[in-house]
This record gives sequence, C-alpha cells and structure tokens, in this order.
Amino acid sequence: MWMIDVALRPMTIRDVRPRRGDGTHANQWANRKKSKARKMEMKKRIKLELRNRSPGEVAELVIDNCRSNEGEIDGFDDGFKELEYLSMINVGLKSLAKLPNLHKLLKLELSDNSISEGLELLTEKCPNLVYLNLSSNKIKDYSTVEPLKNLTHLKSLDLYNCDISNPSDYRESIFKLLPHITYLDGFDRDDQEAPESDEEGEDDEDEAGAAEEYYDDELDDEEEEEEEDGEPPGEVGLSYLLKEEIQDDDDDDDYVHEGEEEEADEQEDAATQGQKRKREAEDEGEDDE
Repeated sequence: MWMIDVALRPMTIRDVRPRRGDGTHANQWANRKKSKARKMEMKKRIKLELRNRSPGEVAELVIDNCRSNEGEIDGFDDGFKELEYLSMINVGLKSLAKLPNLHKLLKLELSDNSISEGLELLTEKCPNLVYLNLSSNKIKDYSTVEPLKNLTHLKSLDLYNCDISNPSDYRESIFKLLPHITYLDGFDRDDQEAPESDEEGEDDEDEAGAAEEYYDDELDDEEEEEEEDGEPPGEVGLSYLLKEEIQDDDDDDDYVHEGEEEEADEQEDAATQGQKRKREAEDEGEDDE
C-alpha cells in the first residue's frame, strides 16, 4: 500500500475572504449571462461592442461569455492599437495563437477558459501587460508560466483555481520564478491584499450596466427574429396560444360581469314593482274607509 504524505499549510486570510476578482461587477454580469443557453459568436459580439466605432478608437473591450471559434480567438485584428483593457472571460478559449498585437494592452482577463499552454505568445503580443488573470484555466506546470518572466511590467498575476495552485509551496515557487510580480491571486508575499480604487469600481459598474442593457437588447432582437423565422405559415405558435388564452379569460370575465349586472337590474325592477303594488293596496284601503 502506497503512503502519501500531504503537507498542509496554515490557513490565512487569503483563503477565507472573498477574492477581488470574484466580486467585480463584470464577473457578476458574467455569472448572470451563464444562464443563457445560447452564446453569441465572438466575431459578432466584437462587432456589437464596437458600436459603430473603428477598432482604433477602442480603449476597453469586454466580450465575456461569447463563443470562441473552436477554442480560437476570432474577429480580432491589429487594428485595436489603442486597446488597454481586454476581458474574454468564459469564452471557451484553448489557444492564444490568434491574439493580435496589442502593444498598449495593460490589463488582460482570461479566467474561466481552457488555456493550458502558449503563454509565451503574450510576451510578444502584449509586452506591456501589468495585470493578467488566468484563474480557472488548465495550467498545471511551472514551466508553462515561466515565459511570463519576460513580461517585465507585470505586477499582478492570478492563477487561482488552476492545477498549478494546488501544491503547498505554490506561492513561494511562483514568487521565486517571477520575482518582478507584486501580487499573486490578489495578495502580495506577506498576504496583504492588493488595494482597489473606489473610483475604478464605480466606473466598472457603470460600464458593465450599460453593456448589459445593450447586450440584452441584441439577444432579445435575435430571439424575436428566430421566433418569426421558426414558425411555418399556418402553424400556431406558443405565444399566439397564450395570447388567445388570455383573451378568452378576459371575455369570460366580461360575460360574468354582464350577467351580474343583468341580475342586479332584475332585482331592482322586482323591488320597484313590489313597492308600487304595496302603495296601490294602501290607496285602495283608504278609499274603502
């Protein structure tokens, strides 16, 4: 029988408090969008996010929860020369081979994908990266992240929930391998959390809210078009049946109200007739006297 010696490290505040990357408004929006059964193609999503702007006018781009082209980036080109922030969370990425040259890019969000290799491309395509989030990917070996030592401006790296983060000496090893980074998974060497600007959080909230409303409108338009195209001529759709059912209920209510009104009128007429007969009887009695 094999004996496995598992080294346990003491629990720190980093293990129990919410991580900064998990609580951002952008990620909250991403989690809500996961409930959508259908994902928009990445190429089309980029076109929507441009909103009639040229790629060279865009400094920030969020295309979370769209669908990559068989694990590859699709719809990008070298025209995004001014891009400083790019978020591609949960898009099914497996490769960075088609990432364009983004020499002004400072922050790159790639969490919740299936990336397992090819990080050396980042040193060529995005040489000025300051922040890189690779959490919840399929990164297993230190050799995979070793090329990041050539990203000399990199200060914050996130590998949370990757296989590479399982060993007890993971943090010590990464800081030794990449001595130029300041924060790993949102905490420095002394387990102090990275500061976060309140103004930045407010800007993220406003941008995420506007993008969410725009994205929902586009999805609704697509669903309406699919419903119209998907119903053959002469075939009754579910929406029509529901509308008819509601209309029938309204007609029944009208009928009930009309019946109640007629019954009330009849009772009022009967009461009036009874009072009239009573007065006639009283008048006849006075005449007899």
